[in-house]
Amino acid sequence: MLNSSFSDLAAKADRFRALHAGPQLLVLTNVWDAISARLVEEAGFPAIATSSASVAQALGYADGQFVPRQEMLAAVARVARAVRIPVSADLEGGYGVGPENAARLAGELISAGAIGLNLEDGLDEASAKFKDLSQQVEEIHAIHEVGAGSGIPIVINARTDTFWQGKGESGERFAEAVRRCQAYRHAGADCLFVPGLTDAETISAFVREIGAPLNVLAGAGVPNRGELTRLGVRRLSFGSSLGRATYGHFRGLLRRVASDEPTETILAGAIPYAELNALFLPRSAQKAQRKS
Repeated sequence: MLNSSFSDLAAKADRFRALHAGPQLLVLTNVWDAISARLVEEAGFPAIATSSASVAQALGYADGQFVPRQEMLAAVARVARAVRIPVSADLEGGYGVGPENAARLAGELISAGAIGLNLEDGLDEASAKFKDLSQQVEEIHAIHEVGAGSGIPIVINARTDTFWQGKGESGERFAEAVRRCQAYRHAGADCLFVPGLTDAETISAFVREIGAPLNVLAGAGVPNRGELTRLGVRRLSFGSSLGRATYGHFRGLLRRVASDEPTETILAGAIPYAELNALFLPRSAQKAQRKS
């Protein structure tokens, strides 16, 4: 464990779980490294979640479980070490198969200093697109049991892509996503994550069917936060979109550099060096710097 005692992590897990109960919508602006995490914390957000896609790409890998397990966990550990607020890690499909692997992953998550995780049921195999329901249930249950046994109740955000990328008509995909979410909740998931939900009517129906905290992915066509709260959504996450927006801005800066635009206009929005560096100074040094 890097920077937190077990009691500190347990308190963070309890605090993170409580954020799913309202009264405000929990908004998670997914990060990919220590500096993006610190900026989120400084902006006043109560918790942090990583984006597996953004982390993988920052490390030089494509999204889709191409990043080695230990590199992903090391990135999570750097994020957790940098901040004081609760950290939830996007660990894709779990980097392995079966409950024993899931239990080991849960222990590694805690050792990295995180208290929550995303676990998805999608597969990157040609033979099948989604895990068998029973397999995912066993893996979620194993993670839940490790959290309960360790005294650090891991907050499990169980993701299903069956509504987003499944086969059949929308009604069939809706029914399959509900079936999976209900089983995941019974296995120990605290929140259910269903990418692809965008219109208010479908979101409202999903909330009624699962009877548990629902995570919606931000994006085009998704209702605003006030409407999501009214519909009963408890968690809104941004996935890789903020990372992609950041890199899009950087690419725009590079084009401006290439065009020989004046440096002062290119860098007008840059965070001052001292301000950015101060985010990583020891807390005592930060306080002294503020007083001076």
